Amino acid sequence: MSRGLNKVQIIGHLGKDPEMRYTPSGKPVTTFSVAVSRSWNSADGERHNETEWFNVVVWGNLAEICKQYLVKGQQVYIEGRLQTRRWDGKEGQKHTSVEVVANEMMMLGDRRDANDGHQEVESTSADNGSAMAEDEFPF
Repeated sequence: MSRGLNKVQIIGHLGKDPEMRYTPSGKPVTTFSVAVSRSWNSADGERHNETEWFNVVVWGNLAEICKQYLVKGQQVYIEGRLQTRRWDGKEGQKHTSVEVVANEMMMLGDRRDANDGHQEVESTSADNGSAMAEDEFPF
């Protein structure tokens, strides 16, 4: 039997402070965007820069940790899986969004409120990243 793999790892900077909401059943969910930049030299030696933005969704206990400790501009490592969400707009337009559903987060770079190095926070809850019914998405 063959198995698939859906795993993504990104390191970048938060585009804005995380936003936390609760599902109707009371489960916390936090969302934020992460900018990942890369640069390269073309064959003619010209320098190029490109930034890719990722929408990140975090569930459960890790969602509360992200809301409490992450701030705009902070460098962060995110690990999780890609998920495509589809919905119909108010006027019948079809919408699609690709998100990183995170199950691990590590704060990188300088800490503003402490002098120590890096701090790692991992998801320990088995229900982080579980599939939610579409009517439970608070956004």
